[in-house]
Amino acid sequence: MDEEYDVIVLGTGLTECILSGIMSVNGKKVLHMDRNPYYGGESSSITPLEELYKRFQLLEGPPESMGRGRDWNVDLIPKFLMANGQLVKMLLYTEVTRYLDFKVVEGSFVYKGGKIYKVPSTETEALASNLMGMFEKRRFRKFLVFVANFDENDPKTFEGVDPQTTSMRDVYRKFDLGQDVIDFTGHALALYRTDDYLDQPCLETINRIKLYSESLARYGKSPYLYPLYGLGELPQGFARLSAIYGGTYMLNKPVDDIIMENGKVVGVKSEGEVARCKQLICDPSYIPDRVRKAGQVIRIICILSHPIKNTNDANSCQIIIPQNQVNRKSDIYVCMISYAHNVAAQGKYIAIASTTVETAEPEKEVEPALELLEPIDQKFVAISDLYEPIDDGSESQVFCSCSYDATTHFENMKRKQNDVFGEADQ
Repeated sequence: MDEEYDVIVLGTGLTECILSGIMSVNGKKVLHMDRNPYYGGESSSITPLEELYKRFQLLEGPPESMGRGRDWNVDLIPKFLMANGQLVKMLLYTEVTRYLDFKVVEGSFVYKGGKIYKVPSTETEALASNLMGMFEKRRFRKFLVFVANFDENDPKTFEGVDPQTTSMRDVYRKFDLGQDVIDFTGHALALYRTDDYLDQPCLETINRIKLYSESLARYGKSPYLYPLYGLGELPQGFARLSAIYGGTYMLNKPVDDIIMENGKVVGVKSEGEVARCKQLICDPSYIPDRVRKAGQVIRIICILSHPIKNTNDANSCQIIIPQNQVNRKSDIYVCMISYAHNVAAQGKYIAIASTTVETAEPEKEVEPALELLEPIDQKFVAISDLYEPIDDGSESQVFCSCSYDATTHFENMKRKQNDVFGEADQ
């Protein structure tokens, strides 16, 4: 280990594994360490099922009705991949896809007035949807056509909208869209967690809706993909990539100290040895003095013996509960996968409800989601602190990823990861 590296990466969460894989492909000499004996850090998949019960201090273990423990791979932080999104493009670019098999998620739904509806994202679906009245459908269809034709490099497609200065609120007003339509457009298509985006320039939102539609167009049922055997396969795929390009991996390796000289990182000390480096990439748990708490997320993993009601018996789906529908500041998410993805025993389903914590009673906050899942065979409740770095790392060359947010997709994580990579690749 007493060697000089370009980059040392601490933690094998997905962000860290992707960055280490790309750095290796780009010719950097990488050492990747994790204090845990397994890959994935916070975002690992737990198997067998007995291990999940232990992790949540349920000492009685799973009942026989849960089937064989080794048939389960339960994600602690479940997220879907947008079919045309950054992460899938990166998987294709690095050829990590050769280590993984994906399935299309069967449906994307949105909550309105206590019921769930399929998210309409094409003109045909918009006209058939029960979410809107007849006149609203026509206006929404016009809006979708505008978005589909919009090209930021061709002013002829702007229809009087300035992508850099017109707010999204004004674009909705231009098409005379009602509050319910604005809710599902902003939260189920553009995938915002709050309504802060309404007063920002509209270009980002238009591009997000285009990404959703393009992703949907690739496979038809929904814009989302999910790997067989769970998300734990993703960090391992990138780890293999890094190893092929000469990266060195060490699991079960404690980190005793991060060595700084004149405010810059120069190495990492572990078990009496020092590996020297020019840059360090890590998750927040390795540098508690360089991160700040930015909130909390509650996630409740629910094991079910049935598909979720009103989803056409889908064996996988996402449900978004927009914050306005339940008088909150941030959305509630449900992500459901099942035995069809080799993550649960035959006939079993795993649904995870998550949201950003806003009150002193987080479990109550996700009740609208849990009501959709009843009856629930077993619940596992996790409340996690969210951390973010206190600076961009350009001076110290210590680049820290953010904790995983409450969303059920990877696009926010990819945006943050690009920030880390952009800084670290200077």
